[in-house]
Amino acid sequence: MRFLVLLSLPLVLTAAPLDAATIGGNPGPEHNYVCPHADGQPQLECFFDAVQHLYTMCRNVKSIEILEFGYEKSTEGTNGAKTEYCLDKQKQNIERPYKAALREVAKSKPAVEGVQHLQQTWLAAMKELQWRSGESDDDYKARVAKPYEAFTAGIASVRTSVAAAQAPAASAKSAKAKPAKSAKASKPTTQAKKH
Repeated sequence: MRFLVLLSLPLVLTAAPLDAATIGGNPGPEHNYVCPHADGQPQLECFFDAVQHLYTMCRNVKSIEILEFGYEKSTEGTNGAKTEYCLDKQKQNIERPYKAALREVAKSKPAVEGVQHLQQTWLAAMKELQWRSGESDDDYKARVAKPYEAFTAGIASVRTSVAAAQAPAASAKSAKAKPAKSAKASKPTTQAKKH
């Protein structure tokens, strides 16, 4: 009996809480692997976080391989297997937040194009994590740090497009509200003239 209890204990400890929220399709916040810095935020924010976070994950894995085998041997044989696995896994992990972000910004063509461009930038950066033959340590580190600038610029661009798309809707709502108020205000004055 004690043996059965011990076998079932790991299952209980690894199960996600029943009341766990989901962000980007992943249980969160303490179990959110894809966009851990965007708990409780909209899907677009999850995608923005995932772009940077998942790139960092694979960059760190590649760094470990380089430390383990050195630059020149980091891709020989199975030495680069951890990075390859990371790339494949993170491409799958980003799909759900990416699609959710596209749905969230669907009313703004520039925002949709911005999200698509950010996804393409991310995919290109992931491919470029490999060391290039003859590249110095400083050159490699500078090159793999550079995508963060592109990510930040892409995120800012999408936010600007979303804000621009929301501005006409907000001004249209306020314009509709003003005539209704002025019409109500003019009625008492016309009634006052009749008396």
